[in-house]
Amino acid sequence: MKLSRLGEFGLINDVIVPEFKALVSKNFTGIGDDCSIIPVNANLSHIFTTDMLVEKTHFLRDKITPYQLGFKSLAVNLSDIAAMGGAPTASYLSVGFTPDLEVEWVEEFLKGYKDLSEKENVPLLGGDTTSSEDGIVINVGVEGEISPDRIKLRSAAREGDVICVTGMLGDSAGGLQCILEDIPGSSETQSLYQQHLSPWPHVSEGRWLAAHEGVNAMIDVSDGVGSDLKHILKASGKQATVELESFPISDELIKLSRKYDWNPFKLAVSGGEDYVLLLTVNADHYDDTAQSFQHYFSKPLYAIGRISGGKPQIRFQHNGKEVSNLNKGYSHFRE
Repeated sequence: MKLSRLGEFGLINDVIVPEFKALVSKNFTGIGDDCSIIPVNANLSHIFTTDMLVEKTHFLRDKITPYQLGFKSLAVNLSDIAAMGGAPTASYLSVGFTPDLEVEWVEEFLKGYKDLSEKENVPLLGGDTTSSEDGIVINVGVEGEISPDRIKLRSAAREGDVICVTGMLGDSAGGLQCILEDIPGSSETQSLYQQHLSPWPHVSEGRWLAAHEGVNAMIDVSDGVGSDLKHILKASGKQATVELESFPISDELIKLSRKYDWNPFKLAVSGGEDYVLLLTVNADHYDDTAQSFQHYFSKPLYAIGRISGGKPQIRFQHNGKEVSNLNKGYSHFRE
């Protein structure tokens, strides 16, 4: 069977996990969540994540500055730490650079990585460097820590929970569309470019949410709501109804969607790389949590749907009517 038929998640769940599951020690959490969890004592757990960016798959070298790429390489990993509710403590950077790269390019890449490291107080403690003959390859690992009672797992969604996100959906996908279609620069395109090329990880939001009663499951939106919410549903054994009219979609994305005939809901559902947090909140706690979140972060905690019992699947609705023509999110290897 070819990988194009199996897909990224089939490879993980059907091939990799069965081979190594028996080696995972009791009380450890391995493959299947945003981070691995290594318990230290009753009051502390270490968490770890790693992610890879490959040229022509995750970025086009002539469409992103080295500064932006360095910034984004760390940001996408910090987002996984945020999804668990943890505090990042260190990062590790491994790179495969092509021999034709200018030293100045590498310096700018490292400057972007360092600037975000300083903003989040995350030291770079190691890694590896090697040459690559066929494109740039970047792998980042980030470790963090968290109190065990605050860890947010994908498997913790409960029937009746309100499904929420911590920011706009679809802007990153809109930025990618601007790049791929070579759309002329404007204030709208620049806003979407920024979201795609230099996403901000919601680390503070993740730690704040982890400390609040009623917040159950959490994940970051890396592959699109259609894919990432499905991870929560499969892990929790639940179903979801999502209301598209409740999606937080920026004015910039709406304006460009009208101008270039895009479907903003498709971009929001399947585009990915928004790196906002997607979470479920006990319905009895939602109002208080949302009000406190608004007060603390000066932005809403957006409710977009509900968790229910049933087969793990997402029912998309728009003004009460079923919608079935949406892509369900990104998966590597798929044709």
